[in-house]
Amino acid sequence: MKKKMLCLALFGAMGAAQAVMAQDFDDRWYIDGSLGFNFQDSSRNNYNAPFGMIGVGKPLSPNWALELNFNFQNPRENNPDTGAHWRQSGLALDALYTFRTEGRNWNPYMRFGLGWQRTEEAYFRTAVGGPTFKRTSNNFALDAGVGLAAKYGRYGIRTEVGARWDDDGNSIESPGSSYFLDLLASVGVTVALGPEPMKAVEPAPAPVVTCADKDSDGDGVNDCNDKCPNSPAGQTVGPDGCPVPVTIDLRGVNFDFDKSTLRPDAVAILNEAIEVLKKYPELKVEVAGHTDSIGTDAYNQKLSERRATAVYNYLTSNGVDAGRLIGPHGYGESHPIAPNTLPDGKDNPEGRAQNRRTELNVQN
Repeated sequence: MKKKMLCLALFGAMGAAQAVMAQDFDDRWYIDGSLGFNFQDSSRNNYNAPFGMIGVGKPLSPNWALELNFNFQNPRENNPDTGAHWRQSGLALDALYTFRTEGRNWNPYMRFGLGWQRTEEAYFRTAVGGPTFKRTSNNFALDAGVGLAAKYGRYGIRTEVGARWDDDGNSIESPGSSYFLDLLASVGVTVALGPEPMKAVEPAPAPVVTCADKDSDGDGVNDCNDKCPNSPAGQTVGPDGCPVPVTIDLRGVNFDFDKSTLRPDAVAILNEAIEVLKKYPELKVEVAGHTDSIGTDAYNQKLSERRATAVYNYLTSNGVDAGRLIGPHGYGESHPIAPNTLPDGKDNPEGRAQNRRTELNVQN
């Protein structure tokens, strides 16, 4: 009954020691030590005695660990005629398997192993006044146990009940025994050695690619906003991915002969051009002025510059950012779009009127 009560008390104390610490795999070497009570096999005719154990261990995985442990106990023989003392010590290599559950700090485990056990028995016959005798025995041993363990950073605590089978059958009190089976109950601590291991870093999830990240036709407009997919390479497009004219049509923005003043009919056309520029805020345009062929090249160059400046000033004064405008540039009479003379060499007033113009040439 005492054995059962002690085991239940040990397990109850351990079950109350719960924590909310992360259950990470710690592969550091550790030292362990335990104190407990050795319930001696009744065949030994010994009193039960306390025992101690100390060892070193190494986790091999989140569940498995190996330990090398040394144990010692010194029970007294339950015989007034001999008054013998037993000194028992041993070394065992044990495997531990822990039943871990994510998010739980206390976990059950089982232990099993094999080792070597040394027994030194000293006795004397008080009834007959005889001399003191000694018996030494080295034996093969097996051990097994179950327990609960908890960990708090570097430190751990555990409690265990188990048994040790000792291949020793030479006791002076039990000469007919072929082995002894002792029961063990203990509490212990572990201390991990070295710095705390780095926590594993989970790889970042692969980025989700959407239409906003794709530009299938390479026109600089993502597929979500591209209203005109499959644009030819090198084609000038607006923010919606649709083609824009290389030259914004300003036909009608013509000038009277030898004049650089905007005519009333040109203002309406320029207002339409301003709307186009507002619709496509990424466009940059060159403001270019032209003349017909009447007059010297030098004079026409200056006149074309004044015409370009008139359009430039109108655009900027009506909300077009000057940073989007290149120029104003004048090209004189060098870029006609219609013949200045007829095939017979006579003057062509209609052609010259078309050449007295200003253009907005898209640059991107």
